[in-house]
Amino acid sequence: MHAFVNVEQAEAWNGPEGTHWAEHAAQWDAVSAELNEPLLAAGGIKPDDRVLDLGCGNGQSTRLAARRARDGYALGVDLSGPMLRTARAHAADEGLTNVRFEQGDAQVHPFPPGEFDVALSRGGLTFFANPGAAFTNIAHALRPGGRLAFTCARAVDEQQWFTVFMTALVGRVPRIDPTAPYEPGMFSLADTQRVEELLTTAGFRDITMTGVDPAMTYGRDVADATQLVLGTGPARALLDDVDAATRARAALTTALSAYEHPDGVQLKGAFWLVTAVTGGK
Repeated sequence: MHAFVNVEQAEAWNGPEGTHWAEHAAQWDAVSAELNEPLLAAGGIKPDDRVLDLGCGNGQSTRLAARRARDGYALGVDLSGPMLRTARAHAADEGLTNVRFEQGDAQVHPFPPGEFDVALSRGGLTFFANPGAAFTNIAHALRPGGRLAFTCARAVDEQQWFTVFMTALVGRVPRIDPTAPYEPGMFSLADTQRVEELLTTAGFRDITMTGVDPAMTYGRDVADATQLVLGTGPARALLDDVDAATRARAALTTALSAYEHPDGVQLKGAFWLVTAVTGGK
């Protein structure tokens, strides 16, 4: 029996949203691909390290970490059953024997204390109902001197992909104040002061935040990218009738045509690469 205190997110990622991401794993991995190397480098993974990947989704970052920790192992944890099934299948196809996946809520998951040398997350730490509890639990799972590295989105107005999508879908870009009281969401850790306070309170030190600006590839062409975006939960929620969906598809197709390149439909993202160390040596 899995303990989920983040109930709303668990329902989404074990329902249509998780299924969509699992069925389009290769496309979503391409969206975040340029974050992989900065994240893994920041984690400083050694060959014998024990690595924890939080919000691992379809498991690409976990598998990449396992290859670096060739004499250790990597554990991927996520709320989503559909995505974890995809992650396990890909690990088996790649012949990786030092990687495993568990379904769980990082806020309360019973990690063995001090079990891991490194904790990573490629954008998976912004949806906690209680981020303080989550970061405290992550610190508990790391050995003294253990390393944390994760990426999280910067402010809304820095995200080309978000502004283009929202303008096409609803005609405007929602204004989200990064310093407003915490609410879970993709921009919930955009404010540097909030991140520093959360990590310090949880027992981390030596906190750094560096800007990373990846090109995010949403599809091999406009039709491919449009279909991916319209299949997401936020898009489905906005488009509650056939006429609205038809207009949105046309608007998104037109908007994305300006970003089609030989390597696919690419829009810029803006992320923080955050690193920290647990107390002790």
